[in-house]
Amino acid sequence: MKIAIIDYDSGNIQSVLFALERLGFTGTVTNDWSKIKSADKVLFPGVGEAGSAMKKLKEKGLDVLIPTLKQPVLGICLGMQLLCKSTQEGNTEGLGIFNANAIRFSNAVKVPQMGWNTIYDLNSPLFANIKENEYMYLVHSFYVPKCEESIATTNYETEYSSALQKNNFYGVQFHPEKSGKFGAQILSNFLAL
Repeated sequence: MKIAIIDYDSGNIQSVLFALERLGFTGTVTNDWSKIKSADKVLFPGVGEAGSAMKKLKEKGLDVLIPTLKQPVLGICLGMQLLCKSTQEGNTEGLGIFNANAIRFSNAVKVPQMGWNTIYDLNSPLFANIKENEYMYLVHSFYVPKCEESIATTNYETEYSSALQKNNFYGVQFHPEKSGKFGAQILSNFLAL
């Protein structure tokens, strides 16, 4: 299986590669259009600030490529938020795949939300063999409110989308590559789609 990991200098790519290796797969870190288009699965990890990440996507033309992909695509953390219409972080326009906007947690809670939290209302083959209220690892200051594309929910200050799906595009707010055996199960489920 060919697995492309989109390289735009904003991903937590090493831990994603290790997570794939633990599952017996090899990922190719690339920004080459033909390698991404010909991959069976595409991972779109993201760590850092949305505005600079989007700028890097545009520099490589990846903002044009990503919305045209037909195979399963998984956005992770910032990657999921960049698949939305916009994020309040740097007032950044996203790729517009998910019909949602990422907004900042209020100052009433500790920001970023950092650590383990539960996911529930699981509604996708992405969560095969995952029980309701399993713990996943999160680090984020912005969140996507619940919407029609939500396939999992987490509660921190308010209920929000911890995963989204539209057609062949999936997004998870948590880091499956850092979420132990259940995170590994979600990555395995994605690779089996």
